[in-house]
Amino acid sequence: MKSITIEGQLRTEMGKKATRQLRSQELVPGVIYGGAKEITFVASAKALRPIVYTPEFMQAEIQVDGSTYQCILKDLQFDRVSDELLHIDFLELVEDKKVVATLPLHLTGTSVGVKAGGKLVTKMKSLKVKAFPKDLKESITVDVTNLELNGNIRVQDVVAGNMEILNSPRIPIASVVMTRQLKQEEATAPKAGAAAPKAAAPKK
Repeated sequence: MKSITIEGQLRTEMGKKATRQLRSQELVPGVIYGGAKEITFVASAKALRPIVYTPEFMQAEIQVDGSTYQCILKDLQFDRVSDELLHIDFLELVEDKKVVATLPLHLTGTSVGVKAGGKLVTKMKSLKVKAFPKDLKESITVDVTNLELNGNIRVQDVVAGNMEILNSPRIPIASVVMTRQLKQEEATAPKAGAAAPKAAAPKK
């Protein structure tokens, strides 16, 4: 799993005035929770950018006041007007404690339905899982090779190793649908078993 290092500083002053001052220095307040104690810290907006603005799932090694915390991103708060990052929450990874995380889905293969002229439609881009930190992965791979025309791959079809998938099992992840061209071809094609047109009787 990919990992980035973030250097932070313990946050000593609270309140709106202190928060405004931090943001004027392009610092973002954050919290690390889930471990032995809650850590309140600040880090530069630039240092946080790689984990905030990416679809990838990664681990953050946060260094604060001489201590290092292995974490995953849990929550973000943005300004509604400026879209500026206002606050960030991290969940500390504890070896013997399961965590809930959202992992991106990665579809592989070319489905038989697509080869038959259909179109692959992705309906979910991520899954929510519960697992021990050692079992977390960058993504969940789903092979769509055997997905047929008008078929679906559902959450219940996904093999996720030691991770428990929390999404409803019947939700479709991907499907292959007919294209307009294929529908037209099927509509104009002669139906199997249809009688051939009779030849006109010769005139006497």
